[in-house]
Amino acid sequence: MTPAARPAHRLPTITTEPAAVAAIAADLEAAGFTVERLDSLWGAEAAASLHRGSRVAALRALGARDSSPLATLATLFVLGLPVSRAHAAVAFPTAGVDRVAAAGLLRTDSSSADDSGLPLDPADALVHPTVDLRPYAFVDDLGADSWWIVSDLGELALGTALGEEHVLGIGGATTTLSGLQVPVPVHRVLDLGTGCGIQAIHARRFADEVVATDISRRALDIARFNVALNGLDGIEFRLGSLFEPVAGERFDRIVSNPPFVITPRREGVPSYEYRDGGMVGDALVATVLRGLGEHLEPGGTAQLLGNWEYHWGSDGLDRVRSWFAEAEAGADSDLDVWVVEREREDPPAYAETWIRDGGTKPGSAEFDDLVDAWLDDFRDRRVTGVGFGYVVVRRPAHADERPGGTPRLRRFERVPEVLGSNPAGLGATVARVLDAADWLAAHDDEALGAAHLRVAGDVTEERFYWPGNDDPTVMTLVQGGGFGRRVDADTALAAFAGACDGELSVRAIIGAIAQITGVDEDALVADLLPRARDLVLDGLLLPA
Repeated sequence: MTPAARPAHRLPTITTEPAAVAAIAADLEAAGFTVERLDSLWGAEAAASLHRGSRVAALRALGARDSSPLATLATLFVLGLPVSRAHAAVAFPTAGVDRVAAAGLLRTDSSSADDSGLPLDPADALVHPTVDLRPYAFVDDLGADSWWIVSDLGELALGTALGEEHVLGIGGATTTLSGLQVPVPVHRVLDLGTGCGIQAIHARRFADEVVATDISRRALDIARFNVALNGLDGIEFRLGSLFEPVAGERFDRIVSNPPFVITPRREGVPSYEYRDGGMVGDALVATVLRGLGEHLEPGGTAQLLGNWEYHWGSDGLDRVRSWFAEAEAGADSDLDVWVVEREREDPPAYAETWIRDGGTKPGSAEFDDLVDAWLDDFRDRRVTGVGFGYVVVRRPAHADERPGGTPRLRRFERVPEVLGSNPAGLGATVARVLDAADWLAAHDDEALGAAHLRVAGDVTEERFYWPGNDDPTVMTLVQGGGFGRRVDADTALAAFAGACDGELSVRAIIGAIAQITGVDEDALVADLLPRARDLVLDGLLLPA
């Protein structure tokens, strides 16, 4: 069955007039429009309920309080509900309601009469939000900060499914990618598919210049407004698809949450600009990954999110590996690649996830028709599952200096477990892994044997015993931060890690263990050196 076409949702035009934007920012600041103040306004339970898609608890909390500019802003832009013009005027004393409306954030009632036909006092006329505007707080390696971020109204405020030109705000993928960005200062960064501009704004904290691109003119308008609203500079916006706006240019870092969602190319299936790149299957992700090497400076890195398909008889990570092999076959590219699959969904689960994401309610006829369309597409293309995860790429700074025969970083892995504690995100872990890969590439087995290693400060050891038995049955090295790695250790590896305090060389420690246990030293070297390399790469052991 072909899904029915849905009516278009009319979206406002967002304009960035400097004086008006500055006045709006001043009013938001004066009202105390922050994450902390909002949480205090309606409480933790109401905030959690909002996150689940219900605003009843928040409305009840607001109803028990006196009116205030903060409550008005929260009602308008977080709950997506209208307020009286009089209350809006109090919330925007500097900008004024008309200038906020002219910027595209509000819509005023055109009616001059109430429901009974009597003349309406202008102060009682309703003012409606046309966008979602909310504070956003975060912590990165430079410390804590916050911004105000404009995006389009969600389905809770609209009461209907999203429009295809919808510009998404802050979500789980936002914080995942922002936390994945390497917190190392660079000159130029490319944000490919900027959306509301949040990744470009994060990138600017560690870059002199940022170029942000998007195929959606509306997304660029909103991103430009967000930059101005937060008093930022150094971000250039360009309209166009993928790498077209930056043809011939190279960057020190590329970040991207590309529109990777796999969508059937069928009539009646909505195609959202913020998540659907218009290609079949995972072709858009493949196109982006193949183009990275051409646009990275030597030493430049890329951090991205993506989907990849599993086909009958074909592994999804092998599919990603083949994309990089194809890219290098036609170019002199020597990229380091690290792909981490965080989850995998079967076709029905994947379809249901993204249909709900668009605001279509489960149990409706439209929902069922869309699931049918997705499953038909997956069946026709022999897709058995879809993986999601992180992609980290680096163009080596000095590829010709790498020792002959030393493998570069090519890691394709699945890490479905809960991550370690990373208050500022995984960016520092990514940087450390890349540094560790360089260190390992520069150390052959002889050099590694002469090196001094120490256990990282977040590593602990778990031991499990049978009741009454003095010898452990299971020993596990546990990483507290980063990816929260858990490494099963036998007696030799546990003893080796425990002795790595920076005092003795790797070879000396292995020799001592061999002497104590009576194991052949050469055999123990052959066993432990590869595992020591893995522990260094994962950050459980550090060069002293």
